[in-house]
Amino acid sequence: MSGFFDLPKKENINRIKGKPASCASCGLYLHAKSPRMEPFGNFKKGILNIGEAPGEIEDSRGKHWQGRAGRLLQKTYKKFGIDVFEDCLNINAVNCRPMDTAGDNREPTPHEIACCRSRVWQIIEEKKPKIIIALGSMGITSLLGHRWKKNLGGITKWRGWRIPDRDMKGWLCPTFHPSYINRLQTDEVNTIWKQDLSAAFSMLKEPYPIQEDDTKCVHILDSPEVLPPFPNLVAFDYETTGLKPQAKGHRIVCASVAYNVNASYVFMMPSSPRKRKKFLDMLKDSHIRKMAHNIKFEESWSFIRGRAHIHSWDWDSMLAAHILDNRPGITSLKFQTYVNQGVVDYDSAISSYLKGTEQKNANSHNRIFELLEKPGGKKKLLLYCALDSLYTYRLAMQQKKEMRY
Repeated sequence: MSGFFDLPKKENINRIKGKPASCASCGLYLHAKSPRMEPFGNFKKGILNIGEAPGEIEDSRGKHWQGRAGRLLQKTYKKFGIDVFEDCLNINAVNCRPMDTAGDNREPTPHEIACCRSRVWQIIEEKKPKIIIALGSMGITSLLGHRWKKNLGGITKWRGWRIPDRDMKGWLCPTFHPSYINRLQTDEVNTIWKQDLSAAFSMLKEPYPIQEDDTKCVHILDSPEVLPPFPNLVAFDYETTGLKPQAKGHRIVCASVAYNVNASYVFMMPSSPRKRKKFLDMLKDSHIRKMAHNIKFEESWSFIRGRAHIHSWDWDSMLAAHILDNRPGITSLKFQTYVNQGVVDYDSAISSYLKGTEQKNANSHNRIFELLEKPGGKKKLLLYCALDSLYTYRLAMQQKKEMRY
């Protein structure tokens, strides 16, 4: 799928780094005492710290983490047996000190972050860190601002996850910036910060998982009639013409069934009841347990458009995500797939076609048939649908383990 799976290596690297921006277009170096501050640290344990930007003290000394926030970081890391300068490599989202008109520190702008992004990614490619600790929202913006195609949000949304990022090939562990801890000075936030860091450092003992090409797990079928014998547990997913099955003219366009963590079968939904029978019989079979991400969607579409009442629901991975962590904006399959499986984007090539044409009308049709008319559009849709059920299956298995189900 364009944008994630089948890009040439060179193009993929450019996608990760984003469009190159020059120091000249940024201009921060003109007023910095230590322009283009170099990475610092002996990196003995393979930890990369990504802060926000040099402050006044760092700029004057030409070294990272020299001010009040740096002292707190060093003190806190030491409690976990980590030396900031011996065990880590230290960089910032922006390499030169940002100043306001009064000469005081300020937050870097998105453009300034973009200008330094290629340097951040070059360091990740060269050093291959085991753990990347993004400290604060600016670190997240540097690493995800150009790759995450949806609402990025702030550090509160991202902190605490241990993400096996497939582009970085390391564990991405976002948490609060130490300056935020200093400003708030509350026991609650300080405790959360230490828990985040403890969880991040625990990944030093966890090998980075071997990541295969997930498209090799996808089997595109000509018809649901040729589906293999069903196991006793499946995850399934629909792609439809809209959100609400009740509205006139809506239909299920394609469906996929994941049999395990390594196999997903996908097919266009036939109009003939006879050709749909094997799939619909599976939905009705009480001996086959079913999983989906937001079962309300699959339940309503199956009943209204498939004339099938689903028996033996086993797991809703969206509901489980909310139970495990009730922060807003984190229960979507795309977010959960990234933070748990490291896949940052597998839908941007088709997502615009799946949105309703009338923004304020939940019954409106999307542009899915327009996608099918595009060269390669059918394959892209089927691949996307298959990956949805595959990632749902994997997510559900991980959630069950975490919840001891």
